[in-house]
Amino acid sequence: MRPQPYDFAAIEARWRRRWEEQGVDRTPEPSAGPKMYILDFFPYPSGEGLSVGHARNYVPTDVLARYFRMRGYAVLHPMGWDAFGLPAENEALQRGRHPRETTEQYAATYRRQLTLLGCSYDWTREFTTSDPAFYRWTQWGFLLLYRRGLAYRATGWQWWCPQCRTILANEQVAGGRCWRHGDTPVERRALEQWYVRTTAYAERLLGDLEQLDWPEHIKTMQRNWIGRSPGAEIRFAIRSGTAVDDPADHGQTEISVFTTRPETLWGATFLALAPEHPQALELATGARRSEVERFIGGALRRSEIERMTGGASPGGVFTGAFATHPLSGEALPVYVADYVLGQYGTGAVMGVPGCDERDAALARRYDLPVTPVDPAAKPEAVLAALVRRGAGGPAVRYRMRDWLVSRQRYWGAPIPVVYCAHCGTVPVPDDQLPVRLPEVAQYAPSGTGRSPLAGIAEFVRTTCPHCGGSAERETDTLDGFADSNWYFLRFADPRWVRGPWNPDAVAYWLPVDWYIGGAEHAVMHLLYARFFTKVLQDAGLVTFGEPFPRLRSQGSMLSPADGARMSKSRGNVVTPDEVAAMHGADALRGAVMFIGPFDQDATWDPDTAVGTARFLRRLHGLFSRAAEVPPGGEPRQAPAVAGRLHRAIAAAGRLIESFRFNVLVAELMTLLNDLEAMEAAWRGTPAWRRAMVDLAKLIAPVAPHLAEEAWAMLGQTGSVHRASWPEVDAASTGEQRITIVIQVDGRVRDRLIVDRIPDRAALIDEAMRRERVRAALRGQIADVIVVPGRVVNFVTSRGGEV
Repeated sequence: MRPQPYDFAAIEARWRRRWEEQGVDRTPEPSAGPKMYILDFFPYPSGEGLSVGHARNYVPTDVLARYFRMRGYAVLHPMGWDAFGLPAENEALQRGRHPRETTEQYAATYRRQLTLLGCSYDWTREFTTSDPAFYRWTQWGFLLLYRRGLAYRATGWQWWCPQCRTILANEQVAGGRCWRHGDTPVERRALEQWYVRTTAYAERLLGDLEQLDWPEHIKTMQRNWIGRSPGAEIRFAIRSGTAVDDPADHGQTEISVFTTRPETLWGATFLALAPEHPQALELATGARRSEVERFIGGALRRSEIERMTGGASPGGVFTGAFATHPLSGEALPVYVADYVLGQYGTGAVMGVPGCDERDAALARRYDLPVTPVDPAAKPEAVLAALVRRGAGGPAVRYRMRDWLVSRQRYWGAPIPVVYCAHCGTVPVPDDQLPVRLPEVAQYAPSGTGRSPLAGIAEFVRTTCPHCGGSAERETDTLDGFADSNWYFLRFADPRWVRGPWNPDAVAYWLPVDWYIGGAEHAVMHLLYARFFTKVLQDAGLVTFGEPFPRLRSQGSMLSPADGARMSKSRGNVVTPDEVAAMHGADALRGAVMFIGPFDQDATWDPDTAVGTARFLRRLHGLFSRAAEVPPGGEPRQAPAVAGRLHRAIAAAGRLIESFRFNVLVAELMTLLNDLEAMEAAWRGTPAWRRAMVDLAKLIAPVAPHLAEEAWAMLGQTGSVHRASWPEVDAASTGEQRITIVIQVDGRVRDRLIVDRIPDRAALIDEAMRRERVRAALRGQIADVIVVPGRVVNFVTSRGGEV
């Protein structure tokens, strides 16, 4: 009998249909056994659909989920849609459709493509954040923050994107430009907005990073964004008027300045306020007021980057007010300067021309004095003097600012607050949630600073929940990140109706064991989700403070056409549909893993899929030949076959758990070569049959369709994905595992577990791939000391530093 041809299209369609019919991917009920919650960053569905770059994220997590299921874990591997927010609304506007329609259409496309890839999501747990059954609880979460004093309304200078026509959070502005439109400079507008007090948790957000198993560069991004700066807060009394000794105006107000170098206070010769500073215009005296007003208006039309780097001579204007030096009593003129940013410190700085070049430039421009700073001055002595005079003291400031959560857009969860003339700001009671987003035909942003909802009278007019009188609803909607900061809790039981989540299910499944997604959300989604989880912990609603103890981030897939990240706007997208149609979904899965290390960028190469397709055809042939010969013959042992297979099984488990998927595929290819060389001697024996059954299990996470076909061809019952992962027989491998300690400057940074002693070059290469090692190698490597089979020690140029 001739071996069956490898008809990947028929094989993959057949097994996808049977998995759905038999519920193979359904999540088991909580039990006493071990669990594994494996979660992708859930996507916002767009009209572009998935590219092979997206497959770099979703395929490896599916490998992980399938592997742990076979290891006996109860696995939760869900998928849903982050539908609210600017990206979805902007795309719907461009297409002249309602965002609800486009969301449903695009989610269906993503679902089809992910199913095509063989991803084993439990689709019974699917949800969309724009569903009132979900955003009811997003609104509940906002009210929880409000009741705990963590959500508040305030007026301030905000980032405004003229293209999005809405306010942006600080985290959504990069280099003075909108995060969604890299070519759109943002502007400043003074508006009353809703904020969440994330800064109240700054110290915990910073300190708890140490307990997380995250890529070091992402933890560094969060540390830098939080930006803890110890220093001093110094209060300067202000006199308005032209004469510093005018008693009539003495001590009317004060300005606080934060500095990391309090010892330079003796060199301060002026104060400089940011144009956004609330007192910048208030302090302007007489005829100077119009000049100050013009300067502030001009400065605020420029981005922060332009203001900081716009020229060698920074701009400024004298307010006419003077500050009193808290230690010397000298008069210091107060300027408004464009290089001072309202987002940093207190929005005011003490000008020390002897220590800061920008201060010096302003001093030169306005002929201000320069007072040298004594290099022997001690910050402790200055702090003590300030404390004695009640003029300041030690302080800690953070670069991070409170999260601005209100948006002047339609497509988002309405903020559940009403305004009553008698009762003021009144939260909507829980039993009146959700505040539903009205269905409208016209939802384009007005650009006036007000949401389109403000023009819908039947939405705005309401009744005060407190007094029963007339009231008006808040018309801004919540930032889309208000949905993604808690969605992972909902997946534990998305049909639960008695609260945002089922407490018993959350107690079993959470926190997330493996969280997989891109580094672009390091200072938005990941930071907000950590913050909200800590609030829930403090409220006694969850028992953990970190939602994602383990995080892995994939590199980008670059287009071979132009070397840029794949994007429909660039016309360089390769879709999984076209690759799967030509080579099969299993070949695509193998290609996106084999193309390079998971955490590094890679350029898509069509030949990679050609190679993995050839590999799968050979595997199919091996299984077909084994299936056509009934087991029989001499029941002798096959130590060579068993040894080679069990070495591969041991390696595969380690490679999957360490996210070295490219090496995993290479190991399977090498294994196939070795087994083909042994086939003639062993085919038809019980030992070979056992080996083929174990091989089907071994490839199941990587090539799930082919593995299922092989399992059936070999006469096995049930699904291979419900079978147990093959156990490693240490005696069969004939080798013992070796632990090699990796050091940097004599300090242990990691350990490498191997089956055999690698050569020097391979050992050094592998050691330098480790995240903890890379993080510690901040200096130039001066030497590498290798003790074979025991230690590799990198000696850096910093090695002798104390």
